[in-house]
Amino acid sequence: MLPALFAAASVALAIVLSAVEARLVLPLGGILPSGPAGARALLSSIITAMISFTALVFSITVVALQLFSSQYSPRALRTFLQDRGIQVVLGTFVATFLYSMALLATLPDSAGTRLPELSLTISIVMVLISVAAFIYYLHHMTTIMRVSHVIASIGAQTRRSVHRHLDPGEGGPATGPLGPVEQVLTAPGAGVVTTTDLPRLAAVADRRRCVLVVVPLPGEYVVAGAPLLRVHRAGHSPPLPVRPDEVFTAIDVGPERAPGQDIGFGFRQLADIAERALSPGINDITTAVRAIQEMHDLLRRLLQRSDGPHVVRNSTGEIRALMRRQSYESYLTVAIDDVRHAGQGQPRVLRLLASVLEDLAADAPARYRDAVDRRRTPDAG
Repeated sequence: MLPALFAAASVALAIVLSAVEARLVLPLGGILPSGPAGARALLSSIITAMISFTALVFSITVVALQLFSSQYSPRALRTFLQDRGIQVVLGTFVATFLYSMALLATLPDSAGTRLPELSLTISIVMVLISVAAFIYYLHHMTTIMRVSHVIASIGAQTRRSVHRHLDPGEGGPATGPLGPVEQVLTAPGAGVVTTTDLPRLAAVADRRRCVLVVVPLPGEYVVAGAPLLRVHRAGHSPPLPVRPDEVFTAIDVGPERAPGQDIGFGFRQLADIAERALSPGINDITTAVRAIQEMHDLLRRLLQRSDGPHVVRNSTGEIRALMRRQSYESYLTVAIDDVRHAGQGQPRVLRLLASVLEDLAADAPARYRDAVDRRRTPDAG
């Protein structure tokens, strides 16, 4: 989207300047070309150079994506593709190219006509900005391709998700059992549940006098025809029927997991990096240790967060929507069990995992202590 906005803005700028250029008189005769032929040569050179720049950047990006996927994890590509620096550089190159193209089309043919001095000046300035952006791009690529930067970015993104979706004390267990199931809404298609708008579901449930329960966890794959929502009776009388079009728009189902409500996706990415680093083909123990350290920080933060269901109530305190959360046990399974299995025979990794569990056990609340203690036994994993 960002490069597209740059491109649209550059074309709009060329059009606006062509409309107001006749009213402006700038003393740039000694800097700009003296006639239409020189201006065309200048713009043609800019267009050719920007095409080369853009092709080079795309080539470097594609190669970087291939190395990124094979060296770290295909699931970590999202962090790379969402980088704003790369998007701004590509947008700058495309904007300079399109602006010069639009300006070239508006140049006068006769030698006696005054040239659009301001427009030509802006094209030169955009070229200088593009050169600076290219130098920045070369430096930026070498920075974001470092494994420490990748792991830190995934950790920071997961911490933001934890802070946003797992506030302390939020979403405690529902008070009392739910009523009987009156209706089951099945998934219209297959995919991974990425985001659920629970307040929107609660508003529908309030109108229909029922309780809506989301069946799959965030990040789980649901097949077409599998239960997606259960409609529970909220009182003594049966609820009004819930139409699928009312609720399906509140649940996003995509082809892959995404950060946000799916807290475990961050652990999955970090565990993938650690497991790939521990494979015989790579054997990079330091990278695995760095990924474990990042997961250690996340596990400590989650000790003070609730993994109970997320409950939304109406104005009178009645439960209207409910969604289960991923359990602390599931985070430990990915961060400890999976990595420990891949790190068998690596004393440095096993010692680090043992120290992580010792640290977690020291501060783990009662609800999580059993899951941590079971992994501290000698035969754990």
